[in-house]
Parts: sequence; C-alpha cells; structure tokens
Amino acid sequence: MKRLVIASSNRGKLAEFNALLHDSGFDCVTQGELGVEDIEETGLTFVENALLKARHASRVTGLPALGDDSGLCVDALDGAPGLYSARYAGGHGNAEANIDKLLAALSDVPQTQRGAHFYAVIVLVRHADDPQPLIAEGEWHGRVLEARRGDGGFGYDPVFLDTVNGVSAAEIAPALKNAISHRGLALASLRQKLARRAQGEVERA
Repeated sequence: MKRLVIASSNRGKLAEFNALLHDSGFDCVTQGELGVEDIEETGLTFVENALLKARHASRVTGLPALGDDSGLCVDALDGAPGLYSARYAGGHGNAEANIDKLLAALSDVPQTQRGAHFYAVIVLVRHADDPQPLIAEGEWHGRVLEARRGDGGFGYDPVFLDTVNGVSAAEIAPALKNAISHRGLALASLRQKLARRAQGEVERA
C-alpha cells in the first residue's frame, strides 16, 4: 500500500478525507504527523493553492501528496468569500467570525436570492515536480440560511442549506454528505482518474 500525504491541517477536512479514502489503496498520513507546516496560500485560484499545498508536502516528505482548496461562493456577493473563505473575517480558520460576517453581508438579501455553492479542487502529485498532476473538482449547490442550523460539520456548514434534502450541511448525515458534497464529488472524480491512469500504465507495460 502506497503512503500518501494529505496536505492539510484542517481537522474537519482530514476526517472527511479519511472516510473517503479508506478503501483507496493508499495509506494516508497527514502532513502534521510528518512535521510538515502549512504553506502560505499565495495562489490566485483554487487550483494554484491546491497545487502549492500538494507540491510543498511532497517536497518536504518525498512522498506522493494530495492537496485541496475549497470555498463558499455566494451569488449575491459576486462569488465571495470564494478563494478567501477561510480568512473572510481576517483571521485564518475562524469559522464563527466568518459566518457572522457572511450573515451580516446578506442581512438584506431575501432567501430567494441567497443562492450559493461550495467548490472544491483536489490535486494529487506523484512527486514534488510532477508535470502531470491529477486535478479533480466538485460543486455542491444550495443557498445561505439566515441563521445557523445544526452542530455537525465545520466551516460554513451551519449556514449552507442543501436544498435537495432540506437540511443544512451541519445537519446532514456524514455518509450522505460524503456522497453529495463538493469534496466528495471531487474525490470521486479523482479516483476515476487514478483508475484510468493505472489502467493506462498496465496497458503500456
């Protein structure tokens, strides 16, 4: 089983990745377990940031690495907080402050105009200088609630309504969330690409 470094220190993300990758054939280890610190996210796109994280983790450890970047894009805010979702209120990863700022920004916006989607991109590199990283993306559409609902999940989950199931992302069962979320869909796409790459390598052997 090949070791794979997960280039994230976000505990919520790590829990989801562990659940989604448990039967992938990889022995997953977090970058924190290997003493790898977070790299500054200086990219101008989700893809650039995911690549920065993956290449950094791979370079430090010498192992294949998986990096991701994601965010909440709100229609009424022209796609904000988007790329800056984790630091929307200033400090990185302050979910409560980020949600408060988001709800304040949408205070005068009616429910019918609060459409939003989570976006995720996942990148897998075989080594730090991999010229052909596998890149997969996923989107989860819904709308922003007027107040928090539920105590599960992380980040913006308490104020994101999955309109198909009628529950917030913080109320949804973990197994269902992993099947329909932006991160779950991106990882499912990545696994398909991994299978096609492996098949191609077998055919060329």
